[in-house]
Amino acid sequence: MSTSVQVFFGTLVFIGYIVAPVTLVWGWTRWAVERDPRTVSSVLSMIGFVSATASAALAVSAIIYANLIHGFRYYDPLLLRIFRSGILLSLTGILFSVGGLWRRNALRWYAPVSAFATLAFWVMAAAGE
Repeated sequence: MSTSVQVFFGTLVFIGYIVAPVTLVWGWTRWAVERDPRTVSSVLSMIGFVSATASAALAVSAIIYANLIHGFRYYDPLLLRIFRSGILLSLTGILFSVGGLWRRNALRWYAPVSAFATLAFWVMAAAGE
């Protein structure tokens, strides 16, 4: 494997396993401490952040399911549906969170970063299949 491919996948691993959980925890903490007035921007950021959180919850539950209950074969149809659902949730999070960037709110930057980080996780997981 070439060096550039190793750097690319190393970056995806860092983003998916380090950046995603950190931004999700910090984002929920910031949201709990700093309640903003409800504006269109803050609602869009919240929808994007919830989508990124749902994508991360799907990832954690899929890992637990694969290790404790049912090991996946290569190209298992259930695993491919999980990949598709996780990627769609992350893309939905990115789309909504971009709409929330225009005005200042508690999740303004946490929503797109966490959605992008969960997308990086799913891309890395699918490429590893």
